[in-house]
Amino acid sequence: MIPNCFTRRTALILLSSTAALPLAAQDRPVVAAGNYPLAYFAERLGGGNVEVLFLVPTETDPPLWRPGISDIAAIQGADVIALNGADFSTWPTKASLPRSRTVDTSAGFADRMITTETLTHSHGESGEHSHLATASYTWLDFSLAMEQAKVLAAAMARQIPEQASAIAARRDDLLSDLAALDARAAALAGNAGVGPIIASHPRYQYFGAAYDLAISAVEWDAREAPSEAQWAALERLITETGANLFIWEAEPSPAARERMSALGVIDVVFPPLANAPADGSFVELMDASLDRLEDAFQQAR
Repeated sequence: MIPNCFTRRTALILLSSTAALPLAAQDRPVVAAGNYPLAYFAERLGGGNVEVLFLVPTETDPPLWRPGISDIAAIQGADVIALNGADFSTWPTKASLPRSRTVDTSAGFADRMITTETLTHSHGESGEHSHLATASYTWLDFSLAMEQAKVLAAAMARQIPEQASAIAARRDDLLSDLAALDARAAALAGNAGVGPIIASHPRYQYFGAAYDLAISAVEWDAREAPSEAQWAALERLITETGANLFIWEAEPSPAARERMSALGVIDVVFPPLANAPADGSFVELMDASLDRLEDAFQQAR
């Protein structure tokens, strides 16, 4: 886990000592991460010998985060700047990041990225339009998470050569854990025998594509109770798809779960972990989500 108090303190250290220069003079090299999965990978690869800089506040959705001037300065000073790519966030396109120390961890599998259609909306007299976008929660395909971890490990070894052999050893351990998640998800979905699934937000495209699950989505804010209009739209989608399983990206209220049950729908909480959890690690929490999915699949058959 990467607590915000730790990362904020790190940012203050960076600002006071290095501005936008590499951090070779620091006690430990610094790896800045654009989301929690990359921060977790960096923490595993560094093994306590690097500082992991992850500045997104816990209450903020990382794709929507807008770093301040001090945040940008801290990130610019890192030895490695790890970005998710796949249009995960827009701020890197507006910040001046050092190319030699910045790595797009998904660039190597651009041909496997998923194109989605955004919500339809209007632009003046031109009428309603829908726009194509790139699904960005790449790590939910655990095989792609492995690719991202490999790219990050290579960047860290290149920028922190004195730790290259140790990073390589830790990389293998991390890849083993991610491969276990991938194998478990594939086996779970292969034996599921479940029909269409609906998610509370369109985050699960890569999970569905990787493990052959038909997952559609509504657009519910995890921090707010669904409105009556949203419940009505969900009922229509259930009728259209025949779905009897619903994925929440965050723990809903007991009332929401009761209402979902009244619709005859099995529901399960599966946090995508774009932001740092309060407790537990990426691998532990993904494994726990797969436990819950397994139980839900058994009920939904």
